[in-house]
Amino acid sequence: MVKQLPYQTIHEIFARFHAAEPEPKGELNHTNAYTLVVAVALSAQATDVGVNKATEKLFQIVDTPQKMLDLGEERLIEHIKTIGLYRNKAKNVMKLSRILVEEYGGVVPSSRAALQGLPGVGRKTANVVLNMWWHYPAQAVDTHIFRVGNRSGICPGKNVDAVERAIEDNIPVEFQQHAHHWLILHGRYKCKARKPGCPTCLINDLCAFEEKTE
Repeated sequence: MVKQLPYQTIHEIFARFHAAEPEPKGELNHTNAYTLVVAVALSAQATDVGVNKATEKLFQIVDTPQKMLDLGEERLIEHIKTIGLYRNKAKNVMKLSRILVEEYGGVVPSSRAALQGLPGVGRKTANVVLNMWWHYPAQAVDTHIFRVGNRSGICPGKNVDAVERAIEDNIPVEFQQHAHHWLILHGRYKCKARKPGCPTCLINDLCAFEEKTE
């Protein structure tokens, strides 16, 4: 495993990310905290583009847990059947919507534990919601961040929990709010799994990856 990069190198990496994109945004479309929870839950093992296509019309008519319950599972399936694992995801969305109505008065809770108590919402999903809606510096580690973190030495770790801790422990606090978005976007569009774009990478000279492409 690549060694953790020193503080000054990490600071320079994120200073460059910030200069290139000061306010990186998540790519899942949503209108409020509830639609964000639904979108992130639907995005497991699916692309943001695919989820956005499926929810475009859905979120025009459903933007609260009660409206989702009124819509019903079968009509929800009609909207999301292009997404992988749509039947199981539909069941979870209906269950979490009922819990939000019955236990939280229809309001999405703002604690990680409460969010993780919702069906289909794991730590990564909870962290995305905390970060994107409440602007809490939670780090949602997906496959892109895991790959970039370990390749580059920015936040190496044997599993997603270790990478999450490495981000929190080693990335300067002034960059924590947007850290996971910068890393996700870098992994999605530049540091790709099969053929990373090393020649045009803005952190090429700072990255510890030994197998850089020409």
